[in-house]
Amino acid sequence: MRKIIKRSVVVLLAGVLLFSLSGCKKKQKKDEVQRYAWPLGTSSPEDTVTQLYAEKFAKEVSKLSHGKMKIEVYPNSTLGGDRELLESCKDGDIPFVVQNTAPQVTFLPDTAVFDLPSAFTTIQQARAAVDNEEFYQKMEKVYQKGGYKLLGYADQGFRVMSTNKNVKSINDFKGQKIRTMENSYHLKFWKTLGANPTPMTFSEVYIGLQQGTIDAQENPYEVIVSSKLYEQQDYVVETNHLPHYISLIVSDEFYNSLSKDQQKIIDQASQTAKVYAREASDKRIADRIKIIEDSGTKIVKLDTKTQKEMRKQAQPVYDAIKKSISKDIYNAYLSGVEK
Repeated sequence: MRKIIKRSVVVLLAGVLLFSLSGCKKKQKKDEVQRYAWPLGTSSPEDTVTQLYAEKFAKEVSKLSHGKMKIEVYPNSTLGGDRELLESCKDGDIPFVVQNTAPQVTFLPDTAVFDLPSAFTTIQQARAAVDNEEFYQKMEKVYQKGGYKLLGYADQGFRVMSTNKNVKSINDFKGQKIRTMENSYHLKFWKTLGANPTPMTFSEVYIGLQQGTIDAQENPYEVIVSSKLYEQQDYVVETNHLPHYISLIVSDEFYNSLSKDQQKIIDQASQTAKVYAREASDKRIADRIKIIEDSGTKIVKLDTKTQKEMRKQAQPVYDAIKKSISKDIYNAYLSGVEK
């Protein structure tokens, strides 16, 4: 029933969008105000960096166009889950989408490059990797081939692990039953560490930890706090195994239907929103670490030796991803990483 309602909303928005675009193709007058807001969909709750990223982008578009261009943000899977949003964006029904890169692998196999584990020691390195001009241009082509235009990558910092076992060395991962996303590379990574990865619907994670069905889970700090997962865990271990990238994309067909001036506004607004979202992420992570520590749950920072061992153990994951994606994209992403 919920899917039917969502689909009905998308169809209604598509009709409105088609009507508004018919005006675009007739070349809008300079002082003409857009009659209907273009939808932007996310699958994330409102109190997240994803929402802040989307809202800032929408506000900047309105500001730069002096209110002539309007975007309305629909959070929390209002217009569908990640897969539905990608499909609707490609079709042009929902022009803009802000989401984590993980769900995109099915549609855009080369985005599996973001599943390379333990590649970076700081989030600044991870940001430099996606901002690298050579890499970014290659990814623009990947998205364009899939029917999208890439507008930028923000992030929610690194994904970290919460557990009831203090992790002091790489051996402490062994045997831990950890919930992961349904992603073959994520599963493979945790297996290389000797853990027992268990895919599970996110809505079941809190109860799973409470009942002991799983021992641990991994997510960005923001999710660990918003879902109160730390309440069921003694430790949060800064494994920093993957950057949690958030992409802003637009339907390529829709983007190309806009005037050059409108495209310039979209491009400029997306850059401002990216910088804003990254700064917000850094501040929110610091705030969320304090919330966790104040609750009595301890933050564990891994030493350099353990981090290097994790990267070494994960070599089979690197080999698997390297075989499935463009060699040039693989090399460009890791170009700034010390060997």
